[in-house]
Amino acid sequence: MSDIITDELALAIARAPINAAIAAAKLVGRGDERAADQAAVDAMRAALNALAIRGRVVIGEGERDDAPMLFVGESVGGGKGPELDIALDPLEGTTLAAKAKPNALSVIAVAPKGGLLHAPDTYMDKIAIGPGFPDGVIDLDEDAAQNVKALAKAKGVTTSEIGVCVLDRPRHGAIIESLRGSGAKVFLIGDGDIAGVIHCTKPETGIDMYLGSGGAPEGVLAAAALKCVGGQFQGRLVIRNDQERVRAQQAGIEELKRRYDLNDLVSGAAVFIATGVTSGSLLEGVRIRKGEVQTHTLVLNCASGASMELKTRERAQ
Repeated sequence: MSDIITDELALAIARAPINAAIAAAKLVGRGDERAADQAAVDAMRAALNALAIRGRVVIGEGERDDAPMLFVGESVGGGKGPELDIALDPLEGTTLAAKAKPNALSVIAVAPKGGLLHAPDTYMDKIAIGPGFPDGVIDLDEDAAQNVKALAKAKGVTTSEIGVCVLDRPRHGAIIESLRGSGAKVFLIGDGDIAGVIHCTKPETGIDMYLGSGGAPEGVLAAAALKCVGGQFQGRLVIRNDQERVRAQQAGIEELKRRYDLNDLVSGAAVFIATGVTSGSLLEGVRIRKGEVQTHTLVLNCASGASMELKTRERAQ
């Protein structure tokens, strides 16, 4: 079997997040996170099962609560075609969608079998930057301010010109204080750390670095996007109790304190696809009007180097 995912197959897979985004968009602003997420899950699963692939979900829905669909280990696809590892989040930013806030996405990453780390449903400390910098510029184990200084030097700017994205959480108080002490601009987001990491790849966002702890599964999805564009990522699992330790071991993680880099998380030639549910700095959200649905999707293919933006128009169902 070829270990390359063609652009043609990548575009076929894009139907999964597109359908999920459309389904979730019908519930945007309704205040019901669970209903929006379930609609996205149902639509993504149906689209994946229509593909000529032999897919296995390695990062999916509800590892902690035994979700009935798109669970870790579930087989998807038509049973013929390439064997693929699939990481997905049918609705990244359920709260964002429920409250009609920006940057809710439907996201999927796909790689040849064995190409994606099965990250347990725990937290992960993360640091990420976009492309164009020499290896070793950032260091997960360094102070936040030191990373800002190192990146500013590599970029040839002052620290006041460096923008850092951080989830707005009490646990990040010390990081935020260190960043501001360095002179960096701090962009606080309420949810959606996949989008937060991808911001680093878009100069127009003003964000150069992502820093802080968030979901480990989301870390793998974000790493897939960064690998396709040449960014850098480091992460380490945060194991808080015995239950999470068992969960990590069941996922095949033996070195609980290991520091992962981009190629540890995504070893295969991955494809990353995201469709906007609500409009944000990365993608336009789904628009439903006068019997027509419009979507905006980003498709990145590591193997071909392709970076594609799809804008679709179709009849509303």
